Amino acid sequence: MAEHLASIFGTEKDRVNCPFYFKIGACRHGDRCSRMHNRPTISQTMLLKNMYQNPVVTAPLGPDGIPMQVDEHTVQSNFEDFYEDVFEEVAQHGEVENLNVCDNIADHMVGNVYIKFKDEEAAAKALQGLQGRYYDGRPIIAEFSPVTDFREATCRQYEENTCNRGGYCNFMHLKPISKELRKALFGRYRRRSPDREKERDDRGRDDRRGGGGGGGGGGRDDRRGRERERDGGRDRRERESSAERRAKIAAWNREREETAPAAGGGGGGYAGVYGAPGGGYQ
Repeated sequence: MAEHLASIFGTEKDRVNCPFYFKIGACRHGDRCSRMHNRPTISQTMLLKNMYQNPVVTAPLGPDGIPMQVDEHTVQSNFEDFYEDVFEEVAQHGEVENLNVCDNIADHMVGNVYIKFKDEEAAAKALQGLQGRYYDGRPIIAEFSPVTDFREATCRQYEENTCNRGGYCNFMHLKPISKELRKALFGRYRRRSPDREKERDDRGRDDRRGGGGGGGGGGRDDRRGRERERDGGRDRRERESSAERRAKIAAWNREREETAPAAGGGGGGYAGVYGAPGGGYQ
């Protein structure tokens, strides 16, 4: 019996616990729901209820009583400012794995912000830090959420642009952000595997050994190859003209002559030309 109850927990077959609250952390029936809403006392995921002011809902009415049209580019720009504000605030308490904002307009889901942290301790710190706080003049309502798998909570038809329920769908319609913003925010958590770190360290030691004497030519060739890739991968996609190749060779020769006296004739002088840190590649 216990195994059967565990197998149906949070599903439609469960007549005791609300499956929508279990999957989505929200239920359209609210406190009037005939099934139980088991509110977690600790979780990796925190819910900020109705925090995002969806312009579809808040747009002012025109003279004809119909909500005025809003510019999509302005809406997206304002949304990404909001998204970044929330991320930077909660990221002070720990690593953020997911930050999702609902684009639904039903009362129980409109503007809901779900933040999943790497661990429960970070979520608890963030929840405590937001108590009694305001955003844009409105109080922040923060609570733990049972949602941990957003794949189960998200409307698959919405992702395929086939959901016919619109903003009143009971599954999450997640508002997207640009790739650039996602990279800027979540890119700080990018990790290298131990094997890749070791390979990188070994390669760095080999380059330093070859840079002090006559063996530095191989390092220059590698750096030239990387420079060509930074120039847009022209070697692979587009053949250079003879004039371009001659100009590039002349430039290399000038750099070689200019750096040779300072570098004592060794190949290490090229590290400053092609190996300088802080470029566009992290």
